[in-house]
Amino acid sequence: MAASSATADLSRKQRRILEYLREHAGTQTYFKSRLIGEALDLTAKEVGTNMTAIRDGECSLSVEKWGYSSSTTWKVTT
Repeated sequence: MAASSATADLSRKQRRILEYLREHAGTQTYFKSRLIGEALDLTAKEVGTNMTAIRDGECSLSVEKWGYSSSTTWKVTT
């Protein structure tokens, strides 16, 4: 499966974030690093650092850095 092989290169944290995004992308488009971190017991900085690998990787989601007010916001679409 292509998605599985693409996620094999991701770290455990990155896979957790990606799974969270996949789970919520159907009902939500914009995600704040701070709120993802709260849901996954990570800091906003950890989320932001790891989102770059998800954005640049070959996964089933399109991830775009969107804004910086109070926490980086990411636009995530399927």
